[in-house]
Amino acid sequence: MTDNKPRDVQVLPIGIDTTVVRSRSWNRLRFEIEYALGRGTTANSYLIRADKLALIDPPGETFTQIYLAALHQRLDVELLDYVILGHVNPNRAATLKALLEVAPQITFVCSNPGAINLRAALPEHDLQIIVMRGEETLDLGKGHDLQFVPTPNPRYPDELCTYDPQTEILYTDKLFGTHICGDQVFDEGWEVFSEDRRYYYDCLMAPHARQVETALDKISQLPTRLYATGHGPLVRYALIQLTEAYRTWSQQQTSQDTTVALLYASAYGNTATLAQAIARGITKAGVGVESINCEFASSDEIRAAIEKSLGFVIGSPTLGGHAPTPIQTALGIVLSNGTNNKLAGVFGSYGWSGEAVDLIEGKLKDAGYRFGFETLRVKFKPTDVTLKLCEESGTDFAQALKKAKKVRSPRQPATNVEQAVGRIVGSLCVVTAKQEDVASGMLASWVSQATFNPPGLTIAVAKDRAVESLMYPGGQFVLNILAEGKHLSLMKHFLKPFGPAEDRFTGIATEIADNGSPILSDALAYLECSVNSRMECGDHWVIYAIVKNGKLIETDAVTAVHYRKSGNHY
Repeated sequence: MTDNKPRDVQVLPIGIDTTVVRSRSWNRLRFEIEYALGRGTTANSYLIRADKLALIDPPGETFTQIYLAALHQRLDVELLDYVILGHVNPNRAATLKALLEVAPQITFVCSNPGAINLRAALPEHDLQIIVMRGEETLDLGKGHDLQFVPTPNPRYPDELCTYDPQTEILYTDKLFGTHICGDQVFDEGWEVFSEDRRYYYDCLMAPHARQVETALDKISQLPTRLYATGHGPLVRYALIQLTEAYRTWSQQQTSQDTTVALLYASAYGNTATLAQAIARGITKAGVGVESINCEFASSDEIRAAIEKSLGFVIGSPTLGGHAPTPIQTALGIVLSNGTNNKLAGVFGSYGWSGEAVDLIEGKLKDAGYRFGFETLRVKFKPTDVTLKLCEESGTDFAQALKKAKKVRSPRQPATNVEQAVGRIVGSLCVVTAKQEDVASGMLASWVSQATFNPPGLTIAVAKDRAVESLMYPGGQFVLNILAEGKHLSLMKHFLKPFGPAEDRFTGIATEIADNGSPILSDALAYLECSVNSRMECGDHWVIYAIVKNGKLIETDAVTAVHYRKSGNHY
């Protein structure tokens, strides 16, 4: 978590007649998985002052007052002609209402699904709306003849990019963003943002990789010098590299031969947030996700996703004691077309009751389906702990699919190379970490000192480990080094399978380190560490951390060492 600085607005020119208005918060705004690194955020909005005045993507209600104050200092807001919306959600309603009070003549520009969402968000207003389907343009004068590129995905079916050929700026809304706050407007020295951008992609875009590839194909036709993103630094210096990275990451997802169909509908965004966390857990375990928002998908699309998947997860809100019609339709397709040898999962959010989740679970049980995780029922808005539960449930689901797919066969003798690799030994350690209410731990033997000055070490962490999501740059953890002769009980404890969000420290004597992470009381020594960087290496992340503090607890003990016969497993 970053400093408790006040929220503010940063305003700077970025092109001819074009200004960015960055509403900034150094603190995390809400419980959504793509904000989990806790680096704050910027909500980027844009103003084009040509013969007509146009605002692009006003921020949500968190920033309404400071955003409007910044606008009033720089222009006559009552003269606004257009408000262009890359996507519409209820969170923006307060800002849009405030703009309409000052400038009731505003014409909104959005996609057709965006127009539907906009009317639902502002039912009391007689709105003027221009729907852009991809062929139309909007001439603001002075050469700013805006073009529009629909880039829908299941999470944001109304997503719309805007392109200005005069400045060669592409307003990308959710694409290419990241949640990080700072004074830097553009991405010079862009390598420092790589981890944050990858995390944002993994959380928000990976479940929609097929749609991301389609969006990349569309925007590749536009001569672009700048991505004006909805969040984080604007992309100028890494434009080519980030575009290629999005392509590579998306192809990695769509090329997976094991896939899960993730079906959901969401009334207030909470069920969609749960779906996003579950998808994150599935994809980090190396299984592809076909995410489908049933409110905007055809029966044929749902049927095709179910038929090609090895498992499915279905999520629903409860409205008036029932599942919404799109979910009832999807459930009917599953029951009439699916085979009960597929792995199933059920989740949902609700306000006062959860009948929809119970109904779906009951129907699938009656049909003979096996479940990949305990049904998830979440009341009201999810918390960090809830999202961690969802993520780990998704990982368990993916691992169960992978195990079921493997053909059991006698273990083959290790090759010479595998035997040789297995002779690399490492000290037995337990990595423990805690961030706010979320804590985790894992047994680790792939640990090595990396630097003298500063004192640093590396740890290899498998991508599907629960603790992995707590091991990003800036994150804190404790490396507990185990003692020979006292390590077996701790080794046994941390080797056992844990349920999603299960307390890893039940029955284990611990103390709290200065960085907030658990110290194992029976450890030989411990090191308090801060993650400096991480590198993707096949099926693991290699974490480089700086040692900030430490203590030798057992002065006469010897470090426990793990010996392997083969290098193809732990």
